[in-house]
Amino acid sequence: MSVLTRDEAQTRAKLLDVHGYTIDLDLTTGDDTFDSRTVIRFTARTDTDTFVELKPAELRSVTLDGDALDPAALDGNRLPLKDLTAGEHELRIDAAMRYSRTGEGMHRFTDPTDGETYVYTQLFMDDVQRVFAAFDQPDLKSVFTLTVRAPEGWHVLANGVTTRQEDGRWQAAPTPPISTYLVAVAAGPWHSVTTEHRGLPFGIHCRRSLAEHLDADADELLEITRQCYDRYHEKFDEPYPFDSYDQAFVPEFNAGAMENPGLVTFRDEFVYRSAVTDTERQTRAMVIAHEMAHMWFGDLVTLRWWDDIWLNESFAEYMGYQTLTEATRFTDTWTDFGVVRKGWGYDADQRPSTHPVAPDPQAVPDTASAMLNFDGISYAKGASALRQLVTWLGEKDFLAGINTHFARHKFANATLADFIDSLASTTDRDVHAWAEAWLRTTGVDTIEAEVAHGAESGTWTLDIRHTGSRPHRIAVGLYDLDVADEGRHLVLRERLDADVPQSGTLPIGKRPALLVLNDGDLTYAKVRFDAESFDTIRTSLSGLPEALTRAVVWNALRDAVRDGELPAAAYLETARAHLPHETDLALVQGVLAFAAGQVADRYLAPDERPAALATLTSLCRDLIRRTEDGDHPGLRLIAVRHFIDVAAHPDTIAAWLAEGTVPGGPELDPELRWRVLGRLAVLGATDEATIAAELDRDPSATGQEGAARCRAALPDADAKEKAWASMFGGDDLSNYLFTATARGFWQPEQADLVGPYVARFYEDALALAARRGPAMAEAAGRWAFPVHAVDAETLRLGESCLSDGEPTPALRRKLVDQLDDLARALRVRQR
Repeated sequence: MSVLTRDEAQTRAKLLDVHGYTIDLDLTTGDDTFDSRTVIRFTARTDTDTFVELKPAELRSVTLDGDALDPAALDGNRLPLKDLTAGEHELRIDAAMRYSRTGEGMHRFTDPTDGETYVYTQLFMDDVQRVFAAFDQPDLKSVFTLTVRAPEGWHVLANGVTTRQEDGRWQAAPTPPISTYLVAVAAGPWHSVTTEHRGLPFGIHCRRSLAEHLDADADELLEITRQCYDRYHEKFDEPYPFDSYDQAFVPEFNAGAMENPGLVTFRDEFVYRSAVTDTERQTRAMVIAHEMAHMWFGDLVTLRWWDDIWLNESFAEYMGYQTLTEATRFTDTWTDFGVVRKGWGYDADQRPSTHPVAPDPQAVPDTASAMLNFDGISYAKGASALRQLVTWLGEKDFLAGINTHFARHKFANATLADFIDSLASTTDRDVHAWAEAWLRTTGVDTIEAEVAHGAESGTWTLDIRHTGSRPHRIAVGLYDLDVADEGRHLVLRERLDADVPQSGTLPIGKRPALLVLNDGDLTYAKVRFDAESFDTIRTSLSGLPEALTRAVVWNALRDAVRDGELPAAAYLETARAHLPHETDLALVQGVLAFAAGQVADRYLAPDERPAALATLTSLCRDLIRRTEDGDHPGLRLIAVRHFIDVAAHPDTIAAWLAEGTVPGGPELDPELRWRVLGRLAVLGATDEATIAAELDRDPSATGQEGAARCRAALPDADAKEKAWASMFGGDDLSNYLFTATARGFWQPEQADLVGPYVARFYEDALALAARRGPAMAEAAGRWAFPVHAVDAETLRLGESCLSDGEPTPALRRKLVDQLDDLARALRVRQR
């Protein structure tokens, strides 16, 4: 199969105007394939040759302007269109297309709970070619008219309002001009909740087996949707550009969600079957806000080529968090961003695979390379850059520039240069220079405080040491110990504004106990503390009054551990001292996740791990005791989850499973039961019969995944071989079951048992990636990589695979990142 190059796309965009697609899909032809008939009306601006893309199971017929073309002319995924004359043309293509089990193209899923089947599309990048023939590039926008034949009892959703015709077909209203990758269909016996808001149809949809769980949260989901919709209409001059707004929660979805105009698809884990924390509800709300922002950023105005993916994702990320804070009950979203998303960006920006937020167009020569840039840089770093831009530019001028951009390019395509020109038209500031400094560079700047005492003045001054090239506008927090409670808490004395690089020293009066650079987390930079401030952190971190300030400090400690400047054990000691007093759920979850998943499992040597797990167990036990009054259910749930995950002995959690509850609550819902059983499997304290019995109790799709993970985690040679064969020996596993199996397979406690599979991984992953495509390559590189084999031999094998093995682009990118993380873990251990 050929990938589309940027040069080819530019050439074809100059040659063609695409007026409309009429697409007829038949989903009643069997379990393996569906019929796809496409009519494309387009104009050639000159006499030319070109091609149309599709990936059929069978290409039955092709006609161009009524003349038959030879289906055998299909070369991979390209059907040549030769000797086109200038003027209007009509292309008709009749094909059978394969359903997918990997979350790409038209994904088909049968619910094990009730046997009902659902299909949905994910057409991102070049997967539209798996569903219908197209001139597949983002800047050949067109109007799409869609008809779908579906089995009796199914409901068909699409980008526009759908109606069922007398002949049993579903007709979708024609779209406005949109890009090919944004066309969407979701069909099945959906459970739906519908309403209207400001005259627009709203709907939320899920599998029937999840109906009671969607109904329980329907009011919250629709309220968040209405609040975001209203707030965006206050911010943006352009009204919502489509005829309806459906949100479908679909099974086995690879991403968090997809911004299809009028039909946003979400992973259906967001329909909660089990208890969740309020931070998890906030995350779901943020995704709703993020995807709705895409209706303007990405759908109304779309990138011209994939080098400008940040124009979609960075803006939706920023707007999602900011709008949630402004319009909903979730008013502290930037703390969660700082804890979860920002670390994702910092990590990505320090790897060999880093790239600018807005890379040079030549760095994204084709769709395969473009797919690799959907990472922490395009999302988290880009959103951080926009937050800094708003701080520097002011929100009024920022929004004025955005609205100018929408007005200039609605229902069309735009570039970085177009956006910067729109911003520049609304301000006197040099936004072109800002863009060069922030969007065209890589790496993370570092800012460090130097505090000095003036002998003559008797006061203290601050110098900010800056390593890097970007300008920053930050706040500096000066904190004093509260003498009234013997120094257990810190009091904000003053928050100063500062520009970095500095024009001179900053007077700060008396010496503060703690000086926090980037207080409020308004920029994207590593923070380092002076010695006295660091001493205060170790004793009084939990006494800082604001969660966002604490997030800045915890991020700085995390960075220092990763850079080998702070011993991993010291991070654990700080967590042990301060998390028992923490109230912010995102902070507790984020710190525990890093402490267990990175510090204990990777950064400490194997002989140090038992002590680390004991520390974390003790910490979680303290949090469980602290929440016995029932006033902090979210905090208690986090503590219980992590207590299970770090348990070194099975007795306590086995008793919880037998009794169906944690003493004092919570009762073990399906998620907690599978979590306990998974840990018991790792510890060798359960067996196949018990796993099978639990699957009988919970035969849902989530239960199937839980059982796969538990079986792969059993410390038994036969169980490991079966798990490995299911992942790499065949193509039967769906994307989700593959991931579940992989997550169970590698366990630090089983290093000797799984040791022989480390070398096997590289060869088998190469074959799987070549055979099953980018989504499964990404899953293999992310979840099936031996992350706990932190040794020089694993690194050597991986480097050899990269140099000699010819991995696909998607697998190569994951391996480059994993091996860099492995090398970092080795350096941390050595230091």
